[in-house]
Amino acid sequence: MTAASSATGHLRVTQVRSSIGTKPKHRGTLRALGLRGVGRSRVLPDSADVRGMIARVPHLVEVAPATADEAAGQRQVQDSARAAHRAAEGKAQA
Repeated sequence: MTAASSATGHLRVTQVRSSIGTKPKHRGTLRALGLRGVGRSRVLPDSADVRGMIARVPHLVEVAPATADEAAGQRQVQDSARAAHRAAEGKAQA
């Protein structure tokens, strides 16, 4: 990570246009960014990999800086959803 990217830390990436009618590679890039539909947002680390993916689909997404609190909040939501899924999976197998 460079000094410039560690200063901002995270990016809020929001899908603003539909992937219908786009190239399969563009749809795959949106999925890799974690975007599943118009209006969905993700807080992602500001890294060269993420910047490269955003550069492939700039016409479909909007990018803004995100705070560390937003990143922590999203991580907490993901962790609780993952725990709920694991609990449900355990009940289904038992």
